[in-house]
Amino acid sequence: MKYDFDRIVDRTGTESMKWAHPRRDLGVADAIPMWVADMDFEAPPAVVEALRRRAEHGVFGYPLVPPSFFEAAAGWLGRRHGWTVEPSWLSMTPGIVPALNYIVRAFTRPGDPVIVQTPVYHPFFYAIENNGRRVVRNPLRFDGRRYTMDLDDLRTRIDAPGRMLILCSPHNPVGRVWTRAELEALARIAVERDLLVVSDEIHHDLTYRGHRHQVFAALAPELAQQTITCIAPSKTFNTAGLSTAAVVVPNPDLHKKFEDEAERSGFDLGNALGIVAFEAAYRHGDDWLDALLPYLEANIDILERFLADRLPEIKLIRPEGTYLALLDCRGLGIEPGALNDFFLKKAGVYFSDGKIFGDEAAGFVRINFGCPRSVLLEALERVERAVKAR
Repeated sequence: MKYDFDRIVDRTGTESMKWAHPRRDLGVADAIPMWVADMDFEAPPAVVEALRRRAEHGVFGYPLVPPSFFEAAAGWLGRRHGWTVEPSWLSMTPGIVPALNYIVRAFTRPGDPVIVQTPVYHPFFYAIENNGRRVVRNPLRFDGRRYTMDLDDLRTRIDAPGRMLILCSPHNPVGRVWTRAELEALARIAVERDLLVVSDEIHHDLTYRGHRHQVFAALAPELAQQTITCIAPSKTFNTAGLSTAAVVVPNPDLHKKFEDEAERSGFDLGNALGIVAFEAAYRHGDDWLDALLPYLEANIDILERFLADRLPEIKLIRPEGTYLALLDCRGLGIEPGALNDFFLKKAGVYFSDGKIFGDEAAGFVRINFGCPRSVLLEALERVERAVKAR
């Protein structure tokens, strides 16, 4: 392989949240972390080299965001996703979660409802509730194998004046890559009901065979005028710690309102290294990503076979995208509130507790399989031993 995804990178001493939290904060010294969405692979060589060159300069004063930053993002969206965007539609943010907070404040008022499709990435809840807005749940339908949108229920949830939906596409944690038909059905409702859609597409590059990400705003020109799209290289290229993302807002009025709120939040400067990494990833990351995707998909196959053959009490909800997957652990007969503690204390494996994504995922855990295969197998074998020893 041109890129060695099997190589173990020791993250000790780097204050890695993924590794330090279960080992230091939770007190399980040899825990294998399979939780937060942070891969254990080095970033692409082109990104590392760009950062090295910038670091060697030795001066890290206040940075401007160069036009090439926005051009790189526009180029990536056109090349990888077939969406032609104007660089002027983009704004830089210190991450998608901060951007969601800006958006909620800019386009809703205290007490307004904001719709989310649960179970869903839990910072969506915080962006709504911490800003004094009201979470409205539009739960996904689950047939025991796959999740789908419940658009009939969605129609009943749209309540003026807070006509906002935060869409997760591809969806974290259920792993769906929404089809064009599904998104077009959602788009018809959005246009009919004047619904502002905030589309978190941070996992847009991480899709597997037979599935293609559809940019929601690209479905129709009128839809683009009422959609805010959030993107970042942080999941794709493992650069989350550099705190740099972007939003794409084709509607000039919405774009100005977003930028005004970002300014009120005190954000008008970027991360000097984050800007460099963002641009390098989107200009030079194609080859690395094309090698990563088959590796991740092979990890899914291994995970699926292992559970089917050796731990049939746990069911994989096979993801169509992202490097995250839900494991349905209800067959273990463990009370949902004790599930994650069981895996940590008895198996030495730390997952994300499904309940944080919504009550609909109680009895599930989310696994991050973005790691060397040997780490994944060791974690699964630990879980197997713990389950069989009960």
